[in-house]
Amino acid sequence: MMRLWRLLVYARRYALQAISAVVLAAGVGALDAYRVLLIGPIFDNVLNPHAATKRANQTNMLGAIGKRWGISITPQMLVPHFLHIKNDWGVIAFAFVAATLLKGICDYSGTYLANFAGFGMITDLRNDLYEAMLRRSVSFFQKHTTGTLLSALITDIERVQYATATILSSFLQQICTLLFMVVIVIALGHRLAWVLPLFALAAAWSIVRIGRDVRRTTRKGQDKLADIQNILHETITGNRIVKAFNMEFWELVRFRQAAKRLLRANLRVVRSQAITSPLMDFIGAVAIAALLWVGRNEIGHGAMKVGTFFAFIVALFKLYDPIRRFGQYYNSFQQAAGASSAIFNFLDDQDEVQEARHPQTLKPFHDSIALENVSFSYSEQEGHSEGPRVVLENIDLTVHRGEVVALVGPSGAGKSTLVNLIPRFFDVTGGRILIDGHDVREVSLASLREQIGKVTQETILFNDTARNNIAYGQPDVAFARVEAAAKAALAHEFILQMPEGYDTVIGEKGFRLSGGERQRLAIARAILKNAPVLILDEATSALDAESESLVQEALGNLMAGRTVIVIAHRLSTVRRANRIAVLEQGRITAIGSHEDLLQESPTYQKLYRLQFMDISEGNGNHHGADAEPGIAGALAAQAAESMGAGKEKP
Repeated sequence: MMRLWRLLVYARRYALQAISAVVLAAGVGALDAYRVLLIGPIFDNVLNPHAATKRANQTNMLGAIGKRWGISITPQMLVPHFLHIKNDWGVIAFAFVAATLLKGICDYSGTYLANFAGFGMITDLRNDLYEAMLRRSVSFFQKHTTGTLLSALITDIERVQYATATILSSFLQQICTLLFMVVIVIALGHRLAWVLPLFALAAAWSIVRIGRDVRRTTRKGQDKLADIQNILHETITGNRIVKAFNMEFWELVRFRQAAKRLLRANLRVVRSQAITSPLMDFIGAVAIAALLWVGRNEIGHGAMKVGTFFAFIVALFKLYDPIRRFGQYYNSFQQAAGASSAIFNFLDDQDEVQEARHPQTLKPFHDSIALENVSFSYSEQEGHSEGPRVVLENIDLTVHRGEVVALVGPSGAGKSTLVNLIPRFFDVTGGRILIDGHDVREVSLASLREQIGKVTQETILFNDTARNNIAYGQPDVAFARVEAAAKAALAHEFILQMPEGYDTVIGEKGFRLSGGERQRLAIARAILKNAPVLILDEATSALDAESESLVQEALGNLMAGRTVIVIAHRLSTVRRANRIAVLEQGRITAIGSHEDLLQESPTYQKLYRLQFMDISEGNGNHHGADAEPGIAGALAAQAAESMGAGKEKP
């Protein structure tokens, strides 16, 4: 109930539409009840051949009920005086048609307004959930699979949407109809109204009992659907690996097993839901049968007219219909409650990277980046049940403005983690990081990340035009700036060769481009951002000689005039760096120039022999020892890296 209340809080923005929908739903219920009341005069006055001709506005069943409840109810209340209709059948026929027309108008308007409020509320909830996910730190996305997040954003939201938009409009009308029919049943039935509390209690007990099972089984079904979405995401995005390893059958088996689990979960939900309607029908049939037996005696003794009893039975059927539907409504609301649990869990999740309560705005970078005794470990909440895993320990490093600092070290030494701490993708677990003397935890995330550009090994591009990928998040930027960035990244020429130039859609993750073209497009994006600090993780993928040369030249243009922290994989980058930091097992074991480290650091000497020196020798016959590797050098680098990784194993 608390979760459903939180859902209703989102309706505050749509209070006018919601209140109007309630009023119109009340109109639907009142007019429906009015039509039921017309049944008595139809049987007792219009269809009774023994009844004397009377004026329709004379006291009848409607008038008697009106007096009892202190209001005036007559068939003629909906008949305009200028029509001068006097006979019973004409008045009642006109009143019935007019009531039906007004009910239809109220029904249409109320349904539209209720859905307007419901869909608007769900749109706000979906927007809040998406914003909450976007603002979470990287660790959030490490803890939750893509399928789970997609399930919450799409499937869980749809469940809630169905309950709060589609079902809510019908529920409002049915609850108003129920209330008016209760009044009519009590007014007409007198002693026969005893069936009402018994019927309501039996129905309510059944609805609540079944609803609990529906909520539990719905949550399990949503979890199984998340598993399917996760498999879909993995196989679609990794389709080249699936095909390269000939694993189509394996992935098909995984998907079918997950689909079978979802089928079983869905059938459990259906079993819980399907019993509701037959059970309500049985309870209603028993009640109606008992009333027919009692009503027969009432009519026989003259205590009730045939028309009145018939109107009472119709009102009871009208009363039964909302109660029967309440079982379905309750099940839908329970499904929404089960689905909303994941939504609100994500909304309430406490992020590990928290914005300061009153953050400072970081001014343009002008001095240095300082890591003071920095340590970092992954917590148990991130899946390390054996305890926190230390990744970085006692890191001290200062990078001055305009300086290029290269990070080298074996795989798993903590290089990527270190650079991810600077833009606060994670927070340090010990020590602090200062930019121009300001602790990064005390400045706003927006102003911090505005100062930092990042180019990663994995090139992230979007299924959009080349122009929009370069001007990511800046749709109004001048085209001349986009073109200048592309030229600096040596991407302008290949973009112009595409079918629609800068307006060509490059496909999901840029798969319509070659590896070198994707990298240059990502470099152009970083150039356009023009951040003073650059974090660069050099790509190690093998490119052809021309692409390799172009990417290296584009990276040189990107690094010019910036403060750069680079995870280096190439000899030219190491030589270009002002200082080189060697990381081993989460610690900086040496720092200095290329020449100094060749003399002082055994680890750097080993890396140089296994990677950098082999690369230069692979191209030395043509370009000399210091040349940037071509395709042979790139292949040698991969072989050397693999051989080096093997030698380091105990």
